[in-house]
Amino acid sequence: MKHEEPIRSWAELPPDLISSILLRLNTIQILEKAQKVCRSWRRVCKDPSMWRKVDMYNHGDLGSIGFDLEIMCRHAVDRSQGGLLEIDLWYFGTDELLNYIADRSSKLRSLRLIMCYQIGDKGFVEAVAKLPLLEYLEVTYGSISIKSLKAAGQSCPNLKKLRLNSDFEPPRSYNDEFNDKQALGIAESMPELRHLQLVGNTLTNTGLTAILDGCPHLEDLDLRKCFNVRLAGDLEKRCSERIKELRRPDDSTADHPYGFKFNIEDLLGPSSNDYDWDEFDRY
Repeated sequence: MKHEEPIRSWAELPPDLISSILLRLNTIQILEKAQKVCRSWRRVCKDPSMWRKVDMYNHGDLGSIGFDLEIMCRHAVDRSQGGLLEIDLWYFGTDELLNYIADRSSKLRSLRLIMCYQIGDKGFVEAVAKLPLLEYLEVTYGSISIKSLKAAGQSCPNLKKLRLNSDFEPPRSYNDEFNDKQALGIAESMPELRHLQLVGNTLTNTGLTAILDGCPHLEDLDLRKCFNVRLAGDLEKRCSERIKELRRPDDSTADHPYGFKFNIEDLLGPSSNDYDWDEFDRY
């Protein structure tokens, strides 16, 4: 008879292998599922090295999740013990949460805010002032003012990658001064940019020219759905010569990771006043 090898328990895996497995999960999966598998997995989940990145990905149906994402996010940030390098927030967040993150994460390199409509200018400006090492900023399907953009550029001199995406086709009836405000703010305050994504932005050729002038190191530019831009003549030649990866206004958005349709009701989460704060001990 063939000798059968003994079945190994998941709990007996070496810590470095457990860590490698768990780092493939997002933060919610780790806190709600993985750390409850066994004691050895829980020990690994408490190691600060597990929390260099916090990814709060969810499907946006906040009312059915069953737990408070802000409390969970704060706990994940605390577990990093100041070593947090990347954080992604999806569908939720407040000024208070963003500043909680910034106060405890001075080494942060990447901040992604995706459909975080409750975060306002005041909280954003206060937070980025505490993040001088930030290299990657994304605000997708959220509002960000010219004041906030300039604050990010001035407070984060190492900013090399910016994604600023809208969820609608830009209006063509506004005056050029209004359309180009964000573009001018980028041009004036972010000279070290290498990668810029502006899907659905209202900028015109004037704003694009300012960006090319103010961001001399730019090599990757995404202008899909920027229908106020007319790439022709000298401007097209300049983009072709300067930009290694250029996505034009009429290029397909089929590979865009977020799509362009979402339900605004999905953005409404449970009230923190209704939350059982004793549940925090679960994490």
